Amino acid sequence: MNILFLLTQSLDSPSGLGRYRPLALELSRRGHQVSILALHPNYASLGAKREKINGVCIEYVGQMQVRKRGNVKSYFPAPLLFLHMLIATWRLGVAAFKARAEIICVGKPHPMNGIAGWLASRLHRVPLWVDCDDYEAASGRFTSHWQRSIVAWFEKRLPPRADLVTCNTRFMAEKLSAWGVLPEKLFYLPNGLDPERFSRVTQPELDQLREELALSDNPIVLYLGSLSLPSHPVNLLLEAFALARARVPQAVLLIVGGGEDLPRLKELTQKLGIKDQVRFCGRVNPNRAAAYYQLATVSVEPVHDDEAARGRCPLKLFESWAMGAPFVTADVGDRRSILGEPPAGILTTPGDASSLAEAIVTLLTDRSLAAELAQRGKERAVGYAWEVLARRLEPRLASIACQDIHTGTGL
Repeated sequence: MNILFLLTQSLDSPSGLGRYRPLALELSRRGHQVSILALHPNYASLGAKREKINGVCIEYVGQMQVRKRGNVKSYFPAPLLFLHMLIATWRLGVAAFKARAEIICVGKPHPMNGIAGWLASRLHRVPLWVDCDDYEAASGRFTSHWQRSIVAWFEKRLPPRADLVTCNTRFMAEKLSAWGVLPEKLFYLPNGLDPERFSRVTQPELDQLREELALSDNPIVLYLGSLSLPSHPVNLLLEAFALARARVPQAVLLIVGGGEDLPRLKELTQKLGIKDQVRFCGRVNPNRAAAYYQLATVSVEPVHDDEAARGRCPLKLFESWAMGAPFVTADVGDRRSILGEPPAGILTTPGDASSLAEAIVTLLTDRSLAAELAQRGKERAVGYAWEVLARRLEPRLASIACQDIHTGTGL
């Protein structure tokens, strides 16, 4: 099959790096022709706009709706944002039409790739596959009401018109059904693990990282992810860590990642009196993420019980499992079922800093429990490798590739 992915983010973004890139590579390994058309946060200054990775052709065709400079994400003013959206939609549409794929996948139902993918699929009468890996209207940061309204409209309108809809949480499956997606078109595709990126790191590499971070034998609490508070309440983790440090004073918190709320979070560490015990590591080379996980005594996902969290399947869970880092999250969405029974992690009360602190302290002080949870995680991570997930998905892709496609109704 000739499969085309249309993305509104780059392949070093969380979903691009953790979901679409490994899925595309695995489909390519299985003998399919796979291409990716994407947007980039710094398109104008991007050097090589085309590359080929293990058989997958990748091309950046326009500017994302945000810019990234160093560790901080910034947003365009409304008129410029609208202009970038129009240009990106046109470029994605033209490139998708020229690609003449047999299946077109819209990775996240956003307006730009949504319009481009829907038009190209209808004009060429090929199947449209929409992948929903977040509740976009609830998890995004929008600079205006009209922007949120447009995203919400496309998120509800596009999936029911697709030939296949994949989602990575049961919560989103329920939402999509309520929006009109037929049960036979829905396929549960959780996030997974890229074993190539997350394999054991050598001791000299770990020693070098400890030296870079000025760590000795400190127990390490790790957060690796986006610093965007609407969907990732890292402020909750800072509050919990301040409580945990009162009982484990030698503990250090590593925050790895960037985002628009970095300045606000740094200010909060000062208010909480933990500035010297928190290391903001910024965005790191994706190939070094495994080393941070392996260095960690405990890996944490702070969570509120909101629609953004219910619609998310945390990549850091599988990555922590693979690298042997005991995992702490909250009882929201699919997390309880993914952790399994007996659980391969600790569930806390969502939004409760005291509950989160208690779990952190437990894993920092009970090495036997930490080792047991780490071992369970390693065993369960195998079932979430992208090789396994792609093999499950492949028959569904084959079935829509064989069906007759009609132009259908408009958006």
